[in-house]
Amino acid sequence: MTLEPDLIKIFTGRDVLVHILKDELESVGIGAMIRDDFYSGALAGFGGTPNVVDLYVLSEDYSKAEEIVKDFKERNLE
Repeated sequence: MTLEPDLIKIFTGRDVLVHILKDELESVGIGAMIRDDFYSGALAGFGGTPNVVDLYVLSEDYSKAEEIVKDFKERNLE
């Protein structure tokens, strides 16, 4: 038995972009979680890629979030 929700990585990018996208998702009622392996690794004494973080959403919100992420990428990455 697991108590962890099913999370799906929906975006990886620079810290600032991930935070902006997280705010966009949350503004339409989609909860999102940021995972920063560099910061976690630095605390533990390991390295990593600075300023690159992952954004996760619940699997039940994935299809709705996917469209928002697609639009976000078109506006900010192309």
